[in-house]
Amino acid sequence: MTDAIQDPDKFVTVGKYIEAVDAQMAKGVLESAGIECFLQGENANSLLGAAFRARLLVHKQDEDSARQILGVADGGPEEQEDDGER
Repeated sequence: MTDAIQDPDKFVTVGKYIEAVDAQMAKGVLESAGIECFLQGENANSLLGAAFRARLLVHKQDEDSARQILGVADGGPEEQEDDGER
C-alpha cells in the first residue's frame, strides 16, 4: 500500500463568498478548528461586489476536513448566492 504524498503548498478553494463578512466568519471557523487558511480577493469584493467573490483557500491536505466543517458536500454548492432577502 502506497500513501500519496500531498504537496502542502498546494491550495484549494473550499468556499466563495459575496459578502466579505461571511468569508471572514468562515475563515474564523476553520482557524478555530486548527486549519490554516486564507482569503483571496476579499478587498476586491468591496470595489465591485457583483464582479468578485472572496475565495477561502486551504491546503489540499485539509480540504476534506474544511469542507466537512463548513458543511460543503463534495460536488455541492461552493458559492453563497445573495437572493436579496435579509
